[in-house]
Amino acid sequence: MADAPLTCTTCGSTFTVSAAVQAKYPGWTPKTCMKCKKGGGAAKSGGARGAPRSGGAGGGRRPPSGSAEENLTTAEVLARYTEGPKDGVFTDGSSIPNPGPGGWGAVYVVKDKVVAQRHGRDRDTTNNRRELTALINAYDLVPDGIEATIYTDSNLAVQTINDWASGWEKRGWTRKTGPIQNLDLIKVLYAKAQARPELRLVWIKAHDGSRWNEYADSLSTAWMRDEV
Repeated sequence: MADAPLTCTTCGSTFTVSAAVQAKYPGWTPKTCMKCKKGGGAAKSGGARGAPRSGGAGGGRRPPSGSAEENLTTAEVLARYTEGPKDGVFTDGSSIPNPGPGGWGAVYVVKDKVVAQRHGRDRDTTNNRRELTALINAYDLVPDGIEATIYTDSNLAVQTINDWASGWEKRGWTRKTGPIQNLDLIKVLYAKAQARPELRLVWIKAHDGSRWNEYADSLSTAWMRDEV
């Protein structure tokens, strides 16, 4: 089994997981490189790029020691986690392997209670396509005119919409460094963000114990389990 080339969803760099680790922990795929796990990574400029996501089949199976990746049901998440923001929309996307089958999830929360949620899957996708799909659905969960924060642990998606998309649009949806990946979804998401200025898109750290970020992660991997 060869080392698996992966893409970090925080900084966009390529890293590998050794064949020995793959064999020891089947079904687990890290989301971020070691540099970003230690807090030293920085997001690269460019379009949102894919990366594998967490979990193996089977509710609650734990990955390697020292990793924050999990595959819990939403009920298990609520029983385990209590920290983090209590209001807003939380989103996540997954693809295992990448590209391959994947899912997305979005949950709208007010005062630590679920107001609305959505999740879905695709048989052939990438991690970042699911991240963007989750965000598209997030904007639809909040009633018009209601202020809210939309959280995603994809820093690339946040920078794509908040920093880069306006320039790409002015240049006819082109960029100097090459084609814009996932442009079809980026256009839809950017239009929603422009139409809903009362909604703020921000980055949240992945797997730091934030209850509703973990809940969104659970929704995004629900396609792998018998129970949401």
